[in-house]
Amino acid sequence: MIRYLLNKMLLTLTKHYHYDVRYQQDILQADLAAFLKFMGFQTMATHSGPVPLDALYAARIGALLSEDCGPCTQLAVDLALEAGVPPTIIQAIVQRDVAALPTEVALVVNFTELVLTRKPEADALREDDVLREEIVALWGQQGLIALAFAISAYRVYPALKYALGYGKACNQVIVAQQAVVPGKAPEQ
Repeated sequence: MIRYLLNKMLLTLTKHYHYDVRYQQDILQADLAAFLKFMGFQTMATHSGPVPLDALYAARIGALLSEDCGPCTQLAVDLALEAGVPPTIIQAIVQRDVAALPTEVALVVNFTELVLTRKPEADALREDDVLREEIVALWGQQGLIALAFAISAYRVYPALKYALGYGKACNQVIVAQQAVVPGKAPEQ
């Protein structure tokens, strides 16, 4: 009975977001305990703390794009739109057009990229340390934790899907009925 109810929840997700949940259904059917742990993990992934939604989705979408998963990125874009993040901001996040973003969102885009690439800077003071300090100044330690959760948790979804054989390459994302190529700012 519990599997039936959980599967019904997954089908609702599919219907609402047009998102392929077969990898979750496979987990549910093969190992209920593993699926319940996965559902528990979702509480970490959805934590937001005091970070504004546009900045939070900058971290989430940036993490997904780093793992090259189109369907997961599309779901995050759809969730951001549903949460009220303006399409222009989402498009700039996907394209990594930091010049088109509000300062705080650009800060999170740059911080997310540095965290994901772990590029040590030549100077004694690393750029990610400077950005981390700015984040703490804006939203406190709770904001830094929320962004750390977003970056680390959202990387799990594409990795899990790829490991289970459901990975898809990310070629374009649709933002408010407009196709957007990740990491490429529009031609001016």
